[in-house]
Amino acid sequence: MSTIVDATIPTSQFALDHTFERLENPEFEIVRLVESGEDAVMPFLWATADDLDALSDAVHEDPSTNNVETIAELDEGRLYRMEWTAQIQVVMYILLEESATVVDAHAANEAWYLKILFPEHDSVSATDEFCDEYDIDLQFERIYQVSENLRRGKFGLTEQQYEAVMTAFERGYYQVPRGNELAEVADERGVSHQALSEQIRRGHRNLIETALAPRPKGKSD
Repeated sequence: MSTIVDATIPTSQFALDHTFERLENPEFEIVRLVESGEDAVMPFLWATADDLDALSDAVHEDPSTNNVETIAELDEGRLYRMEWTAQIQVVMYILLEESATVVDAHAANEAWYLKILFPEHDSVSATDEFCDEYDIDLQFERIYQVSENLRRGKFGLTEQQYEAVMTAFERGYYQVPRGNELAEVADERGVSHQALSEQIRRGHRNLIETALAPRPKGKSD
């Protein structure tokens, strides 16, 4: 079954480390990432920093980049297209060897935060072994399965949390006024009021964390 992994890796072991060393508070978000041959990847990057001119200089001069092109310049940031050609062994392995997809990637505070979709759970173990072999500090912060309904995996809900939230929604629990009380939904689900309440509360927390909360500025929770 397909598996999603939330992972972190220090910028010192990944692309744009030179830029992080030169600037204060740079942040990057990958808009799109594609492989470019067998030894490079081509990201489209949204970038922000306290000094945008210095950011542009640093990105162009970073040893891990090549063919940097500025796509858009706005007051709050820059959109770049470039090639990464150094310190990207783990990404090349994930894309080429395991046929995985980097669903989301952003960087702040000298760390990259990656959300990776693996086609098989065994690919996660293989990637972990690859990182151990090459001393790459890729940390798996969270691992969860993509169920038959992708929305569950996308928003980090467990099977029970998804079913609890959806049943409550379908029975009018979230309507104003409510169509059903939580106790009635619990009876239908065949669980206690307390168990259902905990499932819904945890489901809400995961939804907020993955869909609404600001991206982490430090180590992932």
